[in-house]
Amino acid sequence: MSLFLYAEKVAHAQANHKAIEKITVTNPKMTVEEAYEVQKISIEQTLSAENRFIGWKMGLTSVAKQKQVGVEEPIYGRLTSQMNLQTNELIAAEHIHPRVEAEVAFVFNKELKGANLTPLEIWPAIENVFLALEVIDSRYENFSFTLPDVVADNASSSKILLSSQAFSPYEKNWADVKVKLYHNGEEKLEGTGAAVLGHPINSVIQLLNMLEKEGRGILPGQLVLTGGITDAIHVAAGDEVVADYGDLGSLTLNVK
Repeated sequence: MSLFLYAEKVAHAQANHKAIEKITVTNPKMTVEEAYEVQKISIEQTLSAENRFIGWKMGLTSVAKQKQVGVEEPIYGRLTSQMNLQTNELIAAEHIHPRVEAEVAFVFNKELKGANLTPLEIWPAIENVFLALEVIDSRYENFSFTLPDVVADNASSSKILLSSQAFSPYEKNWADVKVKLYHNGEEKLEGTGAAVLGHPINSVIQLLNMLEKEGRGILPGQLVLTGGITDAIHVAAGDEVVADYGDLGSLTLNVK
């Protein structure tokens, strides 16, 4: 099967909310590079005037998660405007097995491109920081996949809920920001920004390193989800998830 056909298969699963067999069952030799090409093609198939490309997301940004799948660097996915929730409601029927995690997101006002950039070079290009809940939803049966599978599936990207308040990048030391994640009123998880590669800015550095291999970068106006501060909680219709960021405020997602 060609990479284009694999991309169509993934895009169809995403559009129809139907789980599929992981790609590596039929193509166990698929490389990560090929998987990124599948990701690119499948997302490009969804783009339109109503669904614009808006940025990037990072995954596997904790050392524990990297060891779990046997890699030494994160992965990335693509974000589109239809992933951005306009209200705090998530429709469970539009997903296969949705899970929610707390993050912070950066929006950029300058182009960044190149490997091994430093925080000194990156901070001036960050316009705003948003609190974020990311909904991930693997399109594979039983939420089971290998590294090439999850890359091809756009790093399990699904939906994003951003805070209505934008913060200055200099508002906080974002490595120290503490988040508590509540599920139906019960505290389930907590973490700090340091869970994201020691500091969320390091996630941007890693993203740029990977994009440089493709001759790409981050463009003005683009959003970057830096990676999970907490693990993800499985949700279903009727659930409420609250991420409490302390004095920065909180985000609430209601699952219908």
